[in-house]
Amino acid sequence: MYVVILVFIIVVSLLMMLIVLVQNSKGGGLASNFSSSNQILGVRKTTDFLEKSTWTLAIILVLLCLASSLTIPQGGVNSGTQIDTEMRQQIDQNTVVPAATTTTQTPTALPATEE
Repeated sequence: MYVVILVFIIVVSLLMMLIVLVQNSKGGGLASNFSSSNQILGVRKTTDFLEKSTWTLAIILVLLCLASSLTIPQGGVNSGTQIDTEMRQQIDQNTVVPAATTTTQTPTALPATEE
């Protein structure tokens, strides 16, 4: 499920890049190329369509990102690759716990000095 959502995120991101690149910040862009009077979608309709599609794709992208965070595969403590497992076993075998040595030392008193 996670991989499917990631593919959708990539597709939506590519579509959003195309839509944003077609737009012009000054109101031109794709609408300025179709300036003939017999156009079915007029200049205003084209910019409305591009703006609505940008907002729609942005909302879809946010929702897909939230869905992907909920479907991320959760691994346990012991999960990992074969190499990780072998490394942990080697570390466990090579780790030597030092024996607790308890030596008691008697504190030595410093000699008193006279001034």
